[in-house]
Amino acid sequence: MPEVRDAVESDVEDICSMIEEHARYEGNDTLSLDRAEMAGHLFGPAPKAWVIIAEVDGQAAGLAFCSWNFSTWEARPGIWLDDLFVRPGHRRLGLGRQLLRELRARTDGRVEWDMQEGNEKATAFYAELGAEPVPGWVRYRWRG
Repeated sequence: MPEVRDAVESDVEDICSMIEEHARYEGNDTLSLDRAEMAGHLFGPAPKAWVIIAEVDGQAAGLAFCSWNFSTWEARPGIWLDDLFVRPGHRRLGLGRQLLRELRARTDGRVEWDMQEGNEKATAFYAELGAEPVPGWVRYRWRG
């Protein structure tokens, strides 16, 4: 029976492995994360993000990697979903839906994320949940 739970520090290896698997799936074969650095960001004295793990038979099968945001116009916190990933062998079990429902239950504000253009399966999945693209907005990124 699949279970969704908050990640704990002992999940860092699975978290980093799944992020690296997701990167490879998206065409980035070089991503390699520093496990200790990630542990500090997630479980250190001032966490910058948090993770929900989906498990099947006690094994990490998927994740939602998130941080809090705040909408000034809605005057309430929301969730930024930076990464949603389910390992290929565990797809079609409803884990992505469980992870997103858990996020929805954690805020009455917005839950937002990016999606690569042209991903028809994801577009259909998100529409089925009732999520929709944000018209009129373009995402910008400024790197150090």
